[in-house]
Amino acid sequence: MQKSQSSFIALISVFFFWGFVAASNGILIPLFKEKFTLSQFQSQLVDLAFYAAYFFGSIIYFLTSRATGDPINKIGYKKALIIGLMISAAGSLIFIPAASANSYVLLLSALFVIGLGFALQQIVANPFVINFGDKEKGAQRLSLAGGINSFGTTIGPVLLSYALFGNINAPAASDSSLEAVKTPALILFSLFVLCSVILWFSKLPQISNEDVNETSDLGALKYPQLSLGMLAIFIYVGVEVTIQSNMGALLEMPEIKGLDHTQISHFISLYWGSLMIGRWTGSLSVFNLSKIANRMMQIGTPFIAFGVICGVNYLRGSNISDYWFYIPYIVLATILFMVSGNNPARTLFILSLTACAMMVLGVVSSGNLALYSFLSGGLFCSVMWPCIFALAINGLGKYTNQGSSLLVMMILGGAIIPPLQGMIADATNPHSSYIVTVFCFAYLAWYAFKVPHFFKQQGVEFESNSKSAGH
Repeated sequence: MQKSQSSFIALISVFFFWGFVAASNGILIPLFKEKFTLSQFQSQLVDLAFYAAYFFGSIIYFLTSRATGDPINKIGYKKALIIGLMISAAGSLIFIPAASANSYVLLLSALFVIGLGFALQQIVANPFVINFGDKEKGAQRLSLAGGINSFGTTIGPVLLSYALFGNINAPAASDSSLEAVKTPALILFSLFVLCSVILWFSKLPQISNEDVNETSDLGALKYPQLSLGMLAIFIYVGVEVTIQSNMGALLEMPEIKGLDHTQISHFISLYWGSLMIGRWTGSLSVFNLSKIANRMMQIGTPFIAFGVICGVNYLRGSNISDYWFYIPYIVLATILFMVSGNNPARTLFILSLTACAMMVLGVVSSGNLALYSFLSGGLFCSVMWPCIFALAINGLGKYTNQGSSLLVMMILGGAIIPPLQGMIADATNPHSSYIVTVFCFAYLAWYAFKVPHFFKQQGVEFESNSKSAGH
């Protein structure tokens, strides 16, 4: 049992890297913009290069799978995960010659290669975590891994700011040079290699689909839970990213806060931290606590995570008194997590409907009510990924890995929906543009409502009952 736990810890450590790098892009963007004299659009190529890599990496895997059969099933989940880590390690090394050559193109290439490695890791790690133990707790294990991911998004920008600027307050980009990128790049490379070594010597369970044939058909797409789940992942990632991507412009509006762009970082941190709050809470049932202990932890964990967010931002010198208005939203989310139980379809439905209502409230109100209603999207998004992923690949059998690659491909939503909202903001205003988020959450609620009917038609059972309210 202890070996199994240590192996699981080694496995979910890769989720930390995904969050660490993705959130750290927000520190790199102003640095690159300053050093290369870029327009706002050009600086956003950082996110585009990173997220587009997921799409292209998944396309490469998918086409390979169609042409020669599922490569993961051939080499094994463990080796595939290590290969993904080594690809990302190679990408991190590209930062060094890129900084020496003062090349923006090479720096973007480094992020793209890291993202390619992440794409393979995502394809492998998500179904691996779901199938690591009892299937009934697969979504909860993925929530725990997501909590590790969110911890990476919380401390990543802080650690990178310290590495680049010598302190955690992330001063103006002019205070540093591109040469400073080399040290964190080497550290990241070392961590990737270290994680690969740990995984190599870990006794991970042998998970594979033995009935996979050398098939070139698109069998996964015949399952509506997967085909509609792909759109759900596209929309989920898109709405998660777009809420914070357009938050800067929203906060500058006098009717919301009227803040300068240099004063908004702690609100962005609160948004990403909200994902950590939900994911930590959503993973509790993995630990097999007693009913009383589980209930106590469900109530206490959101506020422990909130305390971590407050502590990190206090150390950054931020005014965390702004956060007190957010406490009622955390209380609401805590109640909903307890009500939804361990059923991913019910959880997704309840949280999507609530998020939809919060977005409507944000659109029709102003000031703190509007701001924190939009920020609460992070709380309700927090456990949607494991719910959607677990629902979408359920019942796929030999097409599970193919379905996983198609789902990871849909991370592309993070590169499409934010610019779409930006276009609406340009045509109207940033506040009104958040109507996009209303339609996004409405679709996710519809998907959650429909997916149990798909399982019923296929004779597939999936977490129809919950023995505890740990999610």
